[in-house]
Amino acid sequence: MGDILVHSELPGLLLVSRGKVRDIYATSDPNALLFVASDRISAYDVILRNARQGIPNKGRLLTQLSLFWFQKLNDVIPNHLLTCDIDAMPQGVHQYRTQLEGRTMLVKKATVVPLEAIVRGYITGSAWAEYKKSGTVHGIALPPGLVESQELPEPLFTPSTKAEQGAHDENIHPDQAAKLVGEALYKRVSTVALELYKRAHAYARTRGLILADTKFEFGLLPAVGDAEPELILIDEVLTPDSSRYWPAAEYKPGGPQASFDKQYLRDWLVAQGFKKGLESGPSGDGWTIEEAVRPWIC
Repeated sequence: MGDILVHSELPGLLLVSRGKVRDIYATSDPNALLFVASDRISAYDVILRNARQGIPNKGRLLTQLSLFWFQKLNDVIPNHLLTCDIDAMPQGVHQYRTQLEGRTMLVKKATVVPLEAIVRGYITGSAWAEYKKSGTVHGIALPPGLVESQELPEPLFTPSTKAEQGAHDENIHPDQAAKLVGEALYKRVSTVALELYKRAHAYARTRGLILADTKFEFGLLPAVGDAEPELILIDEVLTPDSSRYWPAAEYKPGGPQASFDKQYLRDWLVAQGFKKGLESGPSGDGWTIEEAVRPWIC
């Protein structure tokens, strides 16, 4: 099963932040950050607890998948990866090899674009819930008569706000997103996100998978001379934490699908009574994954 890393401990480095999954450190390189993918797991923006703490090797899996997709999609847009080779990282990182092997990336420091760039190729999840009520997704009108999990006529860019840890992202209309980041940047982000999704969806189908939807994050590198700041792909990409993957052989529109992502955990959590406002759990001490559930998300 491998070692479990819930919280990295790198006392010689400055901890910049602990996110839902990633710990981020400063290094001796002022233009770089160290991303460490832990084995924490979250759902609905809430970090879950359990007796054994963490999902074995989850951080390594997320890192290796991101590395694969960063390389495969590098011709669409540059990304923030500098190296995943610990020996090529600043000297102060080397002493933590045991914790970091397979789960860390040294990345370019960038200004984060404050949008979750979600692309949906199929109507499911929160999109399906909204469509059933109003015939819209993120306020965008869709054709009548769609059924759950149906493929959309064209992939749809559906942005959300990027919330602080402990708060919830909010789905917003594209017009709101354009006002938030500016029309020009919004157009760049949405165009690239749609192209990334189309490329990844096509490749996933050759491997027997359907990429139903996914979330991208983008950053801006400082402008050089008279050039505009460079838009790059950051964070993770096309992992089960940020995407819905379905087995193509079992796909049948008209209801929920079997999946290789966190939907199993979300469904279980809702069945236990989770809802907005109960992020701290019924007794206030958080949500704990039952051991009978936990093996299914390893």
